Amino acid sequence: MSTTRFSGRFCRKCLQSSLSVIDMIRFTEMVNPDYDIYKRTGYPKGHPIASNDAASRIVVDIIQDGYYVDFVEMLIKLDSQGYMGHRYAMRGLDDVLSDVIQAGYSYDKTTAQFFENQKERITRNWGRLYEGDERHMAVLRLDIAGNSILVKENQKQLIEKAYGDMRKIVTKAVVSRLGRLWTWEGDGALGVFMLGNYSRMAICAGMEILNEMILYNKIGNPLNSEIKLRLSVHSGDIVYSDSETECLKADIVRKAISLESRAAVPNSLVISETLAVSQDQALLDIFSNSKTISTDKYRVYQVKQENG
Repeated sequence: MSTTRFSGRFCRKCLQSSLSVIDMIRFTEMVNPDYDIYKRTGYPKGHPIASNDAASRIVVDIIQDGYYVDFVEMLIKLDSQGYMGHRYAMRGLDDVLSDVIQAGYSYDKTTAQFFENQKERITRNWGRLYEGDERHMAVLRLDIAGNSILVKENQKQLIEKAYGDMRKIVTKAVVSRLGRLWTWEGDGALGVFMLGNYSRMAICAGMEILNEMILYNKIGNPLNSEIKLRLSVHSGDIVYSDSETECLKADIVRKAISLESRAAVPNSLVISETLAVSQDQALLDIFSNSKTISTDKYRVYQVKQENG
């Protein structure tokens, strides 16, 4: 994540006019537990630091260390929710938010999080996650049923055309719901969701993909047989890594892959029961009743190709 886009000038003013030096340091350490303003300034431990010096030093450091977006989100929470029963009126906060947005970010009010402006760029970390950052996410796993047979029985250029079209359908369904495609290898893909009502978004993305592929099979598929997909959704904590290999080792990713391979049939979407219980009934009514495979409970949404 680039740090050069942020000037921090509004943030410095906001801190000076809204927080004591003690509070500035406390909230900075909550965002970055390793932060030590005395080491950064060279002052002896406990030495008084002027308010303007503390604000300037903190803003420079959190920008340089890559914590600026997290820090601004902290200020938003202080202003709207307070901390330990105390409300903080963060003066000039609107200017701070506008500065972040002008740096190329959008703001998700549902989760009170910033993410990159998708009209400008789309990266796998939403423009703000860093190595080792742990977040709760929903994972959408996709697999092409009978991939080896399709590849064997169709010309290479037709496979490339059909799979390219399918990737556009999948990408649109995922990215339009603020998700990201983390992997796409051979016959499998992995989409992740972190913003807004991310579990519902992952489920709805899977449903859209299945229905769009039914339409594609009818009017656009150049292959000699249908492209059938198996999908699954599960949610939980993921420790972010720039390495695709490391991300695939996450427990929720492995669980999603396991559900897809063991429980999903062609043209179906499987969601874990732990994910299902947090969804509204109107959405669950579209799915089957709870099923069990080994010790795992899940529900199924299935679409069928109509004849004629």
